Amino acid sequence: MAEQTTIAKSTAGSTLADVLALVLDKGIVIAGDIQIKLADVDLLTIKIRLLVAGVDKAKEMGIDWWEKDPFLSSKARDEESEKKIEELEKKVESLEGKSKQKS
Repeated sequence: MAEQTTIAKSTAGSTLADVLALVLDKGIVIAGDIQIKLADVDLLTIKIRLLVAGVDKAKEMGIDWWEKDPFLSSKARDEESEKKIEELEKKVESLEGKSKQKS
């Protein structure tokens, strides 16, 4: 008996949600350069790089800058505040030590 091979075809179009889910899952990179020259002299160069991906995919690629940005992350903001407090405490201790030496 001969084996029958079938080819699956999609008759329904992809919805925006399907495309967005695919892009966020796999990621997409858009790159471009804009250069403005006058008489072979570079006046302006703009390099544009855009990566669109889901959070999990970005982390998988080693991109997690938003977790360390105090403007975007309360955890990073708290860590930055703790670091500033520690620096101030060290400065106070240093000043107290200097004032004791003068006395």
